[in-house]
Amino acid sequence: MTSGKKIGLALGVVAALGLAGVAAFYSVRGDAGNGSCSAASAAAERMKPLVKGEVAAVELRARPQPAPALAFTGPDGQPMTLAALKGKTLLVNLWATWCAPCLKEMPALDALQKEMGGPDFAVVAINIDTRNLDKPKAWLADNKVTALPFYGDPQAATFQALRAAHKVEGMPVSIIVDKAGCELGIIQGPADWASADSKALMKAAIGKP
Repeated sequence: MTSGKKIGLALGVVAALGLAGVAAFYSVRGDAGNGSCSAASAAAERMKPLVKGEVAAVELRARPQPAPALAFTGPDGQPMTLAALKGKTLLVNLWATWCAPCLKEMPALDALQKEMGGPDFAVVAINIDTRNLDKPKAWLADNKVTALPFYGDPQAATFQALRAAHKVEGMPVSIIVDKAGCELGIIQGPADWASADSKALMKAAIGKP
């Protein structure tokens, strides 16, 4: 064998080993090397046949990724992040008092929280009003929306984060996040969250029968 052929054979072996290493990396890490969200793919598959009716506009993630890093204030007025709520499946909704479709779906979100909220699920409705900051709480009280803890973002940075991640343009917008903090799906626009379709989808996201 000539020296040129020996070099070529050696390079071929090195290339093959490199490809094997890459394959092993993706096998261990899951889709696109994203091991932290590989388990979320099973939840998205469970949800697929349930994206219909009142929640037909939900876009599921074929390869779930960590949810955008959202920062806002909690019910006690202290800064917090979405990551602080890991351990529960979340329906994260952005709303504002100047958004008529947002207001229309708030009672349904409240009803969903009343029925399904608990140790494994929560509705996280984040208000993004940037002026008249007493108005959102007053509106909730006037409309007897009592089950939803008040989360606020007077800088509307949460909307900008979703806009950057998903090219979101309008309101309302909601994302479904699993207990590990992985985004399962998004819906741009309102939905009847108190409907049987919504509840079935949330149960699939949680992993309940």
